[in-house]
Amino acid sequence: MKNLKKVAFLILLASTCTFTFAQKGTSYGIKGGLNYNSNGDYLESISSNAEHPDRNIGYHIGVFGKLGDKLYFRPELMYTATKSEYDSGDFNMKKIDAPMLVGLKVLGPVSIFAGPSFQYILDSEFDNISINNIENDFSVGLNFGAAVNFNKFSIDLRYERGFNDNEAEFLSNNDIGSSRLDTRPDQLILSLSVAL
Repeated sequence: MKNLKKVAFLILLASTCTFTFAQKGTSYGIKGGLNYNSNGDYLESISSNAEHPDRNIGYHIGVFGKLGDKLYFRPELMYTATKSEYDSGDFNMKKIDAPMLVGLKVLGPVSIFAGPSFQYILDSEFDNISINNIENDFSVGLNFGAAVNFNKFSIDLRYERGFNDNEAEFLSNNDIGSSRLDTRPDQLILSLSVAL
């Protein structure tokens, strides 16, 4: 029974890939943009950052592929640097993101998309102190958003939220106790993509 399920899965996967590759609109390219990390409510976070608008802004840069036209599959691979400011200091993280998105053109140049995002944490630090005891270096999240396409250029805005509970623990300055940071992504991402 297990082998039958594996064979059925492989046939379904092969059929999906064949259907996708047969469609027009296959492309690849580079992308980059800004990330806005939130520590709670976005509107509250933005209004509290009015004096320091760059407080929670990070960036990403990477590559993408796109298979299909009206209905498409878009895998991406990106280097991402995020920054979050807490009362007791700044938390910086560097990671590799691999969103696997499925999109649909809904009206003219506008499309919507969603899919899982796999993340691998490369480095993290809190106020210039390296944190090595994050529970999981690998985590999974969800991306969803909308894009506007202009020939070889595309602009998209998406929301990303991590699924896994993932915390980092560090000792406070006076060594009396420890504190925890939730390291799951919770961010708005604005990107510009260029097809090559």
